[in-house]
Amino acid sequence: MPAPVAFYFENTAGRILEDASGFVRVYWSRNERQLSDTRALFTHMSQAMQRRGWNRMLINQLDMRPFSQEEQQWVAHEWLPRAVQVAGYRFGAVVVSRDVLVRLATAYITTNVQGLALQYRSFENEADAAAWLLAQQPLQV
Repeated sequence: MPAPVAFYFENTAGRILEDASGFVRVYWSRNERQLSDTRALFTHMSQAMQRRGWNRMLINQLDMRPFSQEEQQWVAHEWLPRAVQVAGYRFGAVVVSRDVLVRLATAYITTNVQGLALQYRSFENEADAAAWLLAQQPLQV
């Protein structure tokens, strides 16, 4: 029986749910978005992890539009280091889009985690992503 999920936040960029199994679920939308929408979604991702003391996140990008270059830079160089240091982010399971541009934009970000205590894995489906996350040690931050 799947663990219950609770709504946490939603905007044009996507929505965030809290999974009772001990991780944050993020669903990117297919909507056009502004940098401010992206920043707000990422900020709430960190806040959800910090609020619960969780260090794991499932990011579903199946419907996502590609990150802009400005979004890539902000996530890789500002948000990620802060999420790791302040929110305790350690494990990210990414359900990857079929869109090659989304995959390339995401690859830029995930290759910039060198030196951070963070591990990303890519998956084709949510069930495999969740299973991997549940196998990771849910250390308290």
